[in-house]
Amino acid sequence: MRALVIDDSRTMRRIVASVLEPLGFEVVQAGDGQEALDVLEQGVEVDLACVDWNMPVMDGLTFVTRVRARREWRDVTLMMVTTESEHGQIVRALAAGAHEYVIKPFTPEIIRGKLELLGLVRAGQTA
Repeated sequence: MRALVIDDSRTMRRIVASVLEPLGFEVVQAGDGQEALDVLEQGVEVDLACVDWNMPVMDGLTFVTRVRARREWRDVTLMMVTTESEHGQIVRALAAGAHEYVIKPFTPEIIRGKLELLGLVRAGQTA
């Protein structure tokens, strides 16, 4: 399985990748939503995208909306991983097409638990 980790912080991309890789994901990284769309446009197939909200060039909500608008990307599981914790923001992201929402800071167990709920990792699989 392949995951696209989208965050303007290189450190945060590495942290998320360090959680996903032991769970069996090959990780591709992007620094903003536009860069991530470019990766998908190049034909890179991903099962999961972990998306930050606040990024330059293209924010995470716009990325989610653009991905959901394209039939060929409808199977991509979208998980927001962001500091945005207001209930209204969470509702907006889920309404736009995100499947799950993780608020930073998070633990590896939180990410794994969300991936179990989404059926992307087996219950009890360790990070």
